[in-house]
Amino acid sequence: MRFGRLDLNLLVALDALLTERSVSLAADRLCLSQSATSSALGRLRDYFGDELLVAKGRNMILTARAEELIDPVRTVLEQIRSTITVVPPFDPATADRQIRIMASDYSTEVLLAPALAEIARAAPGIRFEIQPMNDNPVEMLERGYVDLLLTIDYAISTNHPSQILFEDDYVVVGWEGNPAMQNAMTRECYFQLGHVTARFGKARVAAFDDWFVRRQKQQRRVEVVAPTFLSLAGLVIGTERIATVHRRMAETFVRNLPLLMRETPFSIPSIREAVQWHVSNNNDRALRWVVERLEAAARLTESAANVVPLGDASPMEGEREQIELEYRMNTPNL
Repeated sequence: MRFGRLDLNLLVALDALLTERSVSLAADRLCLSQSATSSALGRLRDYFGDELLVAKGRNMILTARAEELIDPVRTVLEQIRSTITVVPPFDPATADRQIRIMASDYSTEVLLAPALAEIARAAPGIRFEIQPMNDNPVEMLERGYVDLLLTIDYAISTNHPSQILFEDDYVVVGWEGNPAMQNAMTRECYFQLGHVTARFGKARVAAFDDWFVRRQKQQRRVEVVAPTFLSLAGLVIGTERIATVHRRMAETFVRNLPLLMRETPFSIPSIREAVQWHVSNNNDRALRWVVERLEAAARLTESAANVVPLGDASPMEGEREQIELEYRMNTPNL
């Protein structure tokens, strides 16, 4: 379809090119070949009488005219999505859809596993792809590579909608044969022992508890860095090392493995697990239905024994804003 001399189909290609600033990345986003995307760029250059993207070293940069087009093109496409496109009614029983979720193995274990089992009964045609956390989770959401991001509220973007699902706090776990685990964990003992912790992605981004403990006057001795939260349990068994673990996951560990759980000897702020979606998907009824199911699953799994009740003030509630500011400043790619 054309409007004047402009093929309106090219607006979608233009938006991808302006966002990705790369023909190859735009091609991936559009599910087109690079040659087809290059052809679209050629026609756009002809229409606007401007190069739009120009090579600078190994990268491509936008011309001044291209910079001017970013917001107008995005606004036009969003208006089409929200007002012109007819949204079909959403029926979970007949929905045929794949939804991509980025989540840690902790979130997958304590929330997604029971939630997706329940969703499968109500919406058997909805399929899920769970992707591990990487160095740039918000960027993956903004580029459309994932539909939902499940992470702590300190790490979500302020530019997109989100929903807090639950709170959890931290405990210490260690092998039942570890002499240090036979009594209450003291601060002195905690910092004398070797630790196992989890870090993620190529940049080895620290888990929140790892980052927070580094703020203490004393530094713990990290002897093993693991790629997942689930691997922490096996790495302390048979050793005198300990791990600082979310309470929900720790309770699963001690029920099934030769481990003991002790309270942390100092206050660590509870984490708030949140789900986030791109602002352009705010009217996606399938995604919103899945978010509602995640909220329901979070409520069902809450108990006074293993989770900080959502909405109750923790001892460090007054410091949350300062902690969030520091975390965002010191954690890359947020």
